[in-house]
Amino acid sequence: MSRWIALGVIATGLLMSVLDGSIVTVAMPAIQDDLELSPAGLSWVVNAYLIAFGSFLLLAGRLGDLIGRKRMFLAGSTVFTLASLLAGAATGPEILIVARFLQGIGSAMSAAVSLGILVTLFTEAKERSVAIAVFSFTGAAGASIGQVVGGVLTDALSWHWIFFINLPIGIAAIALAIPALPDDRGIGLEAGADVVGAVLVTGGLMAGISAVVTKTPLVGVGGLALLIGFVVRQATAKTPLMPLRIFMTRSVSVANGVQVLMVAALFSFQILFALYLQNVQGYGAAETGLAMLPAALTIGAVSLGVAARLNARFGERAVLLAGILLLIAMLALLTRVPVRADYVTDLLPLMFLAGGFGLALPALTSLGMSGAKADDAGLASGLFNTTQQIGMALGVAVLSTLAAARTESMLDEGRAVALTSGYHAAFAVGTALLVAAFVLAFLLLRQQREAQAEVTSLSV
Repeated sequence: MSRWIALGVIATGLLMSVLDGSIVTVAMPAIQDDLELSPAGLSWVVNAYLIAFGSFLLLAGRLGDLIGRKRMFLAGSTVFTLASLLAGAATGPEILIVARFLQGIGSAMSAAVSLGILVTLFTEAKERSVAIAVFSFTGAAGASIGQVVGGVLTDALSWHWIFFINLPIGIAAIALAIPALPDDRGIGLEAGADVVGAVLVTGGLMAGISAVVTKTPLVGVGGLALLIGFVVRQATAKTPLMPLRIFMTRSVSVANGVQVLMVAALFSFQILFALYLQNVQGYGAAETGLAMLPAALTIGAVSLGVAARLNARFGERAVLLAGILLLIAMLALLTRVPVRADYVTDLLPLMFLAGGFGLALPALTSLGMSGAKADDAGLASGLFNTTQQIGMALGVAVLSTLAAARTESMLDEGRAVALTSGYHAAFAVGTALLVAAFVLAFLLLRQQREAQAEVTSLSV
């Protein structure tokens, strides 16, 4: 029974991370108005979390090996909970953005060791599959719950409560984790962790994103220099965060490239569509959450209900390509969404096309992981999670900046028309990103068995 309690604790930790990623989307107009944020400043409310989460995943996973996974999970949950308190109490943009960065670090610390704890608890194949299904369902459910709960809390109380809601969840997770999670000592800090590499990649990503939203090329050059330094560090460090050998397998490299393009387009859709509903259509926060709920439910239902069967019957590559095509259709149609839209006829059908993400992501994950050697499975998983967060951050930065610039140039046409034109431009670029992802996957990704054969040949 204690193992299932431990699974509940791990799932609760995941719920906090996923909830925090989606709950913010519908509250962004309220945050922007209250704190008088520019579009660039508003993007940092999202990106500070994503960059910290993505950058620290690999380091957190290594530290979990060194000091013990339970200690890392407890430390991460504590950091996240305290940072949520700080975010909820924020009265200015600077404090909120710092708190969001700390939330990302806390999420990375707990998320990086969660699956490692799970697979050590459930060693029998049938039980492990049930545990992983529960873990995956929590992620899908968290996204759906987050949008609705975020809207209700924002309308009924204020945006501050979308962060305060994490406090009881975090405290409960910590209290249950202490007796439920297995104790493990780790291999000891003397084995080493690449802290320098983590600082380089975090600084490089933050500088790069800042260069996009502030349009300062010199900062971008500095960010590029830091990222080059990170690559050099990984090639020379004794215990690198990301051994470069992982990129020698084509399926791993291509799958991560496809993912960056795909999530860049789709997470920015989640942000911009919520802004469109509130700023153009006049929806309240709760109405926005309910309006976007069919998309989240469809993604969850497809990923849990039919994706595995379709992958087994048609192969992951075919399912991935079909999923991307559905997403291309969704964003392409959003480039024509009207200023005065009817939800049932103009918007609801597009929410069901979002189910393509429920097809594409599981198939892409299988393809990417199948291309990794057994010894590199943990590294490949960490890399996949990292590129997912980085893709989200880049997408929000680039497409939000593009939408704001287009809107500013169209203000003479009226606010609603200008805003809609800005969102159209962003959705058009998102469509192009998905087309690029489709072409890359079509030309370079192989079926799972072919990827495994490639790994075998590299190992010989």
